[in-house]
Amino acid sequence: QVQLVESGGGLVQPGESLRLSCVASRSIFSIAAMGWYRQAPGKQRELVATATSGGNTNYADSLKGRFTISRDNAKNTVYLQMNSLKYEDTAVYYCNAHISWSTEFWGQGTQVTVSP
Repeated sequence: QVQLVESGGGLVQPGESLRLSCVASRSIFSIAAMGWYRQAPGKQRELVATATSGGNTNYADSLKGRFTISRDNAKNTVYLQMNSLKYEDTAVYYCNAHISWSTEFWGQGTQVTVSP
């Protein structure tokens, strides 16, 4: 079992930045992949970024260059740095811990709203 708690969401203006944090209830050192997903109103949940235990990262093509995922194993925390935010980035952002092909856990989500 892994409990995930996200924080850092909020209301920002276009062009501003936010950093999301996801704290896990236990060590993430051995967790195969930690990731961020998002779900906008009326849309399906989609991948934002993942970071593997081996140090590899993967991003949604449309977000490369603006978003950066990082994991601090010592703090059991995964971060998502979001820069140059756009209206279309408005969504609930979810943290994910991918333990194996059959086991994964989700956080409760944090709302990000980009609005003037």
